[in-house]
Amino acid sequence: MKKTLAVLILSVQLVSAQNIAQKLDKATKDLMDSSGAVSSGLSFYVTDENGTFIYEYQGNKGLSTASTQKIFTAGAALETLGKNYTYKTTAGYSGSLSAGILNGDFVISSNGDPTLGSWRYDAYKPESFKKKLIEALKSSGIAKISGNLVIDDSYFDHQTIPGGWPWDDLGNYYGAGVWGINWRENQFDININGTEFKGFSYPLENVKWLNDLKAGGSSDQSLIFTAPHSEVALINGTLPAGKTVTVSGAVPNPPMQLGAEVQQWIKESGIELSGKVTTSSQLELEGKMIPGAPKNVILTHESPTLDKIVYWFLRKSVNLYGEALIKTLGKEKKGNSSFKNGVAYLKEFWRSKGINPNMINFADGSGLSPQNYVAAKAEVQALLYAKKQPWFDAYYDGFPVQDGIKMKSGTMRDTKSFAGYHTAKDGKKYVFSIIINNYQGSGSTELQKILNVLK
Repeated sequence: MKKTLAVLILSVQLVSAQNIAQKLDKATKDLMDSSGAVSSGLSFYVTDENGTFIYEYQGNKGLSTASTQKIFTAGAALETLGKNYTYKTTAGYSGSLSAGILNGDFVISSNGDPTLGSWRYDAYKPESFKKKLIEALKSSGIAKISGNLVIDDSYFDHQTIPGGWPWDDLGNYYGAGVWGINWRENQFDININGTEFKGFSYPLENVKWLNDLKAGGSSDQSLIFTAPHSEVALINGTLPAGKTVTVSGAVPNPPMQLGAEVQQWIKESGIELSGKVTTSSQLELEGKMIPGAPKNVILTHESPTLDKIVYWFLRKSVNLYGEALIKTLGKEKKGNSSFKNGVAYLKEFWRSKGINPNMINFADGSGLSPQNYVAAKAEVQALLYAKKQPWFDAYYDGFPVQDGIKMKSGTMRDTKSFAGYHTAKDGKKYVFSIIINNYQGSGSTELQKILNVLK
């Protein structure tokens, strides 16, 4: 009797899987037969929660993924670094301190904390770091700094932007580079009415503007163009007339921006600074000695734990976090913080988990580069691997709920993707990835129609 019941249950499950596969096949082929998909590429792969195959459409096909690539970076970081990993920023001095006078430089150094001064965490906002720093200065007895204020950005290499990122992206907040010291997520906001600047979220250091904005349209169609270390920014495109719009950009030199703000904090607190504000990069350009991390540390500031960083990385798709993690993985595992080394480690990590390396052609850690090519099957394999790991709860928590499905999305010009987990009304649990490139229409709407079959 028990054997008969087991056979019956298995038969029902097989029939159910076949029905779902047939419905997915029809919905997928209807999309690919549509006029908007005449030159599109689609990669789609679905299994149940145990990895049992259900359906695929060119599941091995490598396509540009956009932000669903973040699932690979997040998983590798959680396993390699640990969910309790923290970044550290230190403040201290070189030289000697006597009778309140520091005969040397005051140095702030970091190992690339992407959350320093972030507004996302209550205890880690700029005001919090300011309070800690000034209290540490006063507790140490420093009343005068005879040397310079040095922001040591030397922990990572000099390349702040991954190769392959489009020029259109670099000056905008989602295209912010990653430095040895990051500040306020390397982002600033401008309030603009029509074409007129009304104010910045905070004073932006050493940036001059070329303004080619035009008033028109009903939405923000502006772009900011700038580059690392640049002192010139261009903004063009259109903004609606008659109302104030907030446009967000990428800070060209976050270490120097932090330095300018710290200089002001020091002045406000009554401490005298005789020297100038500089960075390790600037000292190197001038052919001068780089001080490195401070020898006499008066403050150690720790970031939120990695599980909290991964939450925002996935939930709000923060590209900066992905590239900081890539550099950190490269530094920790290969002794070199270059993007090339970090990306190589990411690929090695997932290959060691059984994913065909030909299906994970990574170019960065966030998915912003159109040079990333990943197959839907590889994304599903990564999701299935994560599901079995002790860090899965921290990983899963970061996935947003969209259209009733727990999934990470990816959006870029002519690219749309979704990857995640879903429990259907009948209790069946699915793991899936779907990616479309070069679809002429609303890729998001059409892909969600297909995923609705899983509900």
